This record gives sequence, structure tokens and C-alpha cells, in this order.
Amino acid sequence: MEKRSGFRFTAYQKPELSPFEKLFDIFQELITHTSGDVDEALDWLRELDKEYELTDEDYTIDDFIEDLKAKGFLREEPKFGPEGEGEGEEGGPSLSITSKLERMLRQRALDQIFGKLRRRGSGNHRTGKAGSGDEHTGDFRAYRFGDGLEHISMTESLKNAQVNHGMDQFRLDEGDLVVEDTHFKAQMSTVLMIDISHSMILYGEDRITPAKKVAMALAELITTRYPKDTLDILVFGNDAWPITVKELPYLKVGPYHTNTVAGLQLALDLLRRKRNTNKQIFMITDGKPSCLRMPDGTYYKNSVGLDDFIVEQCYNMASQARKLHIPITTFMIARDPYLMQFVRHFTEANKGKALFTGLKGLGEMIFEDYEQNRKRRLRG
Repeated sequence: MEKRSGFRFTAYQKPELSPFEKLFDIFQELITHTSGDVDEALDWLRELDKEYELTDEDYTIDDFIEDLKAKGFLREEPKFGPEGEGEGEEGGPSLSITSKLERMLRQRALDQIFGKLRRRGSGNHRTGKAGSGDEHTGDFRAYRFGDGLEHISMTESLKNAQVNHGMDQFRLDEGDLVVEDTHFKAQMSTVLMIDISHSMILYGEDRITPAKKVAMALAELITTRYPKDTLDILVFGNDAWPITVKELPYLKVGPYHTNTVAGLQLALDLLRRKRNTNKQIFMITDGKPSCLRMPDGTYYKNSVGLDDFIVEQCYNMASQARKLHIPITTFMIARDPYLMQFVRHFTEANKGKALFTGLKGLGEMIFEDYEQNRKRRLRG
């Protein structure tokens, strides 16, 4: 009797995780919340262990810490006393995260927020012009003299050879060769502005951690999927300053007001230096603009309502960005009617976009907007 082959379906079984893997997943979440403070994250982990019995006598938290060090996720650094020499008051070395763990945190944020993205060639940077670019279109054509060898589709070409010449004696002729069309690629320069004013942790809601995760995920997305794009990240409170991707896990909220104008000024300065034709600003904020730095270096602050003087400066910055053809997308983590009205006027002055959102779904919205903006704005 002829043996038949086919599919066999079985019930899904969740893969068994080692004790280290279970704790490591929790630890990565905690280290993001504690802004890279290893001691605080481990204190939280010990508390969770007491409540939920995460470990047993065969594998303890101390074993987990030793594994973190052995695997290159934590490093020991000496603690210095008040004179800068010797050990600190608590004695012993302190623990800090390594660049290896920083990279894993970015990848984890990307997986959490955007899901397991399937890498599609070099990205979706289409200008509508076919030619000797480096992004595949999925369309095939016959080989022409001058086509690069790297663009030949070997799978389709071999298939043609088998059809045209048979299987008895394999032969591959020029007429069998098939080339996959490509598009020229344009670039996108993005500045991500993150509000770190005190309100980002007020009212019992941690808003800075989701913002950090979004920034880490966006950075990981661009470097892995759109390597020709650029991403600059800046934070704004009383002032604004750029930060590197490596600084994101350690980002904290300060006792600041909200100087939106300073953030926009810095964002435009960063984008003016880019040679790309396509530029955009993403701004994550939860509060109203309440601060300006005056020409003499002093600060003008007003946290009561919307200050007309501050608001007018924000509108001016929005108009300036519009003249430079730089759209601003504002992700507003607040629902106060008067603040929403301000953002609408601000968006109208820029001809940009405003998205009023809570913390849930913030990452997905930014990802979708990033993809839509580049598809809509990239042009030849």
C-alpha cells in the first residue's frame, strides 16, 4: 500500500523557559522602569520573588545575578567614597548594564510595540522611479546588457532554464536570465521630541517609560529596516538638548516646566543640517507649553492655563517649520479640551497632524505614522 504524506496537526505547546529566561524577561521590564538603576530593579525583583515565588533553592536571585554578569549583561564598577578614592559607604562594587543589554532593550521594545516585523529587503523607500536602485519591487523582466549581477533572480532564471532546455542536460543561457526591478531609494530624517517635564510622572501615571520604549523601538526599527534614514532624539523641559540612543534606558523626568519652543528650535536646527529632502518631527507631550527662555537667559514661566505669549511663540515655530516643508506630528497624551484646542491650532499653523492618544497604542500609532509619512512624502 502506498504510503501517503501530509500535514500532522498537534496541540501547541508553549516552549519551556529556563529559570534564567523567565527572570530575564521580568528584569528587562524592571530595568526600563528604573531608568537603568540595577540595584533598584533587583530590589523590585526580590520583592516579586517573595510574592510570586519566582525562584527556588536550586536557582536563586543571586544565581541569576551571577548569570547576568557571566553572559555580559551586567558589569561591576567600583564605588568611590566622598574623596573619590576607595569604596563608598556601602562597600563593594556597583552594578551597571552593558551595551549588550542596551541593544537587547531596544530590540525588546521593538518587539513589544511593533510586533515581530518581517524584514522586507532594504525597506519601503519608494520614489516611483524604476532603475538601478537597491530596493526590490517584486516585478521581473528579461535581462538586459548592463544589468548588475546582484539583481539577477537565480530562482526565476533556473526555472526558465529547466523549462526551456529540459532536465536531461542542464544549460543556462542569457535568454533564461530574469532580473528583478528595483526602485531608487530616498531618505527620511526624523526628529523625535520627548517631553520630560514633571507632569510626565504626575497623577499616578508613568508616562515617561512608554515614551522611552517608543524611542528605543523607533531607533531599532530605523537602524535595522531603514538604515539610510536618520533619527535624532531630543528631550525638552525648561530647555531642550539632544540625547543619544544609548542614553534612552537611563532617561528620567526632571523638575521641569515645558519649553516646547526650545524643543522645536533644536529640532529644526538638527534637520537643517540634513541633506535629505524628506524631513519630519514627531513630538510626544502630555502638557501645555509653560516656559520660554528669554534673550537675557532668564526663564519666563506660567503654569496657569495657556499663556498667550508662550502659545504665540509655539504657533510661530509651527509656521516656521511649515515654510521649511517640515511636518510636525504631535502625539498628545492628554484629553483636556483647552489643550486639545491649542494642539489643533498648532497643527493648523504647521499643516501637520495631531493624534490624541493615551499611553496604550502610542507605539503602534507612531510606527504607522512613520510608515505612512514616508510613503506619502517620498518623491523623485
